[in-house]
Amino acid sequence: MPVSIKKKYLETWANYLLNYSLGGIKPGDIIMLKGEHICWPLLSILQDKIFAAGAIADINLVAPDNDRGKVWGASMAKFGSVTQIQQVPAWLEERYRKMTKYIEILGAEFPELFRNLPGEKLQAIMKADEPFKFIRLAKPWVLTLFPTPGFAELEGMSLKEYTAVIVKASTVDPARLEKVEEDVYQAMKNTRLVRILTQPPRSRKNLELQMDISKRNIIKCTGKNNFPDGEVFTSPDANSVEGEIYVDLPVFYSGTTIQGIYLRFEGGVIKKYKAIKGMEALTKIIETDPGSHRLGEVALGMNKGIQKVLKHPLFVEKVGGTLHIAIGSSYPECYVTDASSEEGKKSIETFLQKGIMNKSAQHVDIVTDFRPGGAGRAVYLDGIQLKVKNNLWIVPRQK
Repeated sequence: MPVSIKKKYLETWANYLLNYSLGGIKPGDIIMLKGEHICWPLLSILQDKIFAAGAIADINLVAPDNDRGKVWGASMAKFGSVTQIQQVPAWLEERYRKMTKYIEILGAEFPELFRNLPGEKLQAIMKADEPFKFIRLAKPWVLTLFPTPGFAELEGMSLKEYTAVIVKASTVDPARLEKVEEDVYQAMKNTRLVRILTQPPRSRKNLELQMDISKRNIIKCTGKNNFPDGEVFTSPDANSVEGEIYVDLPVFYSGTTIQGIYLRFEGGVIKKYKAIKGMEALTKIIETDPGSHRLGEVALGMNKGIQKVLKHPLFVEKVGGTLHIAIGSSYPECYVTDASSEEGKKSIETFLQKGIMNKSAQHVDIVTDFRPGGAGRAVYLDGIQLKVKNNLWIVPRQK
């Protein structure tokens, strides 16, 4: 069944991506548009607007068996070797370096094609793809999610219902988030220790995870890189992460749903982990490399307009009243102002050597619900306990 979205909504969506998220398009720009053919309705509108602005649209169509257009897809993981995986064509790097801006349209026609791939070769593909991730992260970029029948089925929704949720969230003015996120942003800027209290529904045991975010840059997310958006995040001192956490909301990863995640950190390293559902997928994530045994991000979901909890990370991590952490790579912008400058590069190398910053081929967001009925119990920014009101994190007024 084809996806049906009115052109006026696609136009609004595309305008936000080009003019708000990427800050506008000018002659001389080369914008890579990456996504599967099923995302063509949005890709096509974007392409037309880019050419009309005098720029170049580089259409990077993704094979249906390739999760997010990595250097290799499922066929290589199933039938190739690690040696073959390492033979990434040189022209691919040149293509990424030539682009000036990047838009990725997430949305898979057949997500089952890249499910349950061989662990060793999947990890090798992630490592081979890592350099391209860092190339695009150093340039203006934005991700958005296009509704597909395959993803609707994973969510247990009809295509019509799923499409309505995606389109509604993707056609709202993202500038509204600036004010909504300000109080939490200011509170995190002045915080040293974050304490996260959760409780698994089965054991009812109280768990606590803590980490140091002092001296880190705090980032307000208002649609510049993810669209839709709504979070305030930072990367902690990776060495400081200590304790246990339970993550209750389902997350979609490489065609598989993972849910009911337990993690125990000692000295910044994951020493024990398990999942009620998707344990094999969680193992593949954590066992990718040394950095995938550590933490790269902590964030508060701030979009109260997204109330339907979807499994896709782009949506579930934005839900107001949730908190997510990321297994794997840290964000350079949380440590330095300009990661591309010589001074910034030197500082990042120092942070990496000291283990304060974390590098990994993985960056997988996992989400705990702190709204009524969720496994989340409390979040403290130093001595301040945040509250959830009307699906939004609130910083209580200090007397």
